[in-house]
This record gives sequence, structure tokens and C-alpha cells, in this order.
Amino acid sequence: MHATLRMALVAATFAVSGTSVMAQALRGTIDKAEGVLTVHASDGAELKLTLAENATIVAVVKATMADIKEGTFLGSAALPQPDGSQKALEVHIFPEQMRGTGEGHRPFAPVPNGTMTNGAVSTPVVTGVDGNTIVVRYREGEKKIVVPPGVPIVRYELGGKDDLKAGARFTVNAPVRKADGTIEVPRINVGRDGVVPQ
Repeated sequence: MHATLRMALVAATFAVSGTSVMAQALRGTIDKAEGVLTVHASDGAELKLTLAENATIVAVVKATMADIKEGTFLGSAALPQPDGSQKALEVHIFPEQMRGTGEGHRPFAPVPNGTMTNGAVSTPVVTGVDGNTIVVRYREGEKKIVVPPGVPIVRYELGGKDDLKAGARFTVNAPVRKADGTIEVPRINVGRDGVVPQ
């Protein structure tokens, strides 16, 4: 996912015990983190978010191709190429604790004709004229992914409440609107050092 592409894991809206998963991801900037998070969403709305009891905080850190090794578990939004390879739009490196997250190859709706491939790098990185090439293996098969120069590469790390600070950019893919109108967060991705999570 590219500089402007937004990674959205779109959840179908459903109601359970007076709660519902919101159909759109939330993105924006944290204004205050004092128990409840006061944030400015990307659409300009000021919202208050509460962390679920066992909420996961994921720090998003800038990375490079040097961080990708044989066996690295990663995800890549991409565009299919005529030769059967995938041209990466963005690459996300997962920590060992998140190995297996979203494993597989599937359509990626936010990008016309886009795909998402999550799996483990099965061969060393190969450098070529069009960029670096990696082979990503998942349970049902594998895909060759070409990562052109300049494609954003980030690494996910398990974060903590220290990452929730004023000015940090965030993404929440499955916010839950409670019956009382408050928004509960089961997982939040927070950029470190100015990184903007997709």
C-alpha cells in the first residue's frame, strides 16, 4: 500500500448485544491520551476512543528491505503483473508473535484489481533492475512479489500505552460502537517517529 493507499480491513456491520463493528476503519491523529483517547479522525471529526480490556497496541515503525530475510512473515498489497508476479504497493513486516496473521492470497478491495498476500519469505531477496524480488509462501501456494524502489516498508511491533501520545497517527480497523454511542477499540496501530499507519 503505497504512499496514499489506505489499508482497510472492511468489516461487515453486525449487531451483538447492543454493539456493532463499524464498517469503516478509523484513521487520524491522537490529541490526548488520558485513559480515554481523544482523537481527530481523518474526516475532521473529534472522537473519544476507549481501549477494550485486552486491546492490542501495535507500533508501526519505518523499515527497509534489509529487514526482510528468509522466513520473515509479511504482508503486501500489490498489483498482478502479466508475468504472474505481483508488484508491491506497500510491505508490512509482522513480529514473530503475529506470524500467521491473515495468511493467504486474496483480492484487496480498496485497490482496483489489487491483491493482498500474507506469508513467509521462502527464498533470499533477489535484487534486479525493477526492484527487489521476494517469494512469499502461504498454506495454499506462493507468489513472487517485486518491490520497486520507493515502495513504503514498515514493521509491526507489539507496542504499549507509551505509544499512545499526542501527535501520533493511528489506524483502527475494527472499531466497535457501543450501545451508549462510545467507540471501543480492540486493536490500534500507532505510528512511531512520524510513521503514518495504513
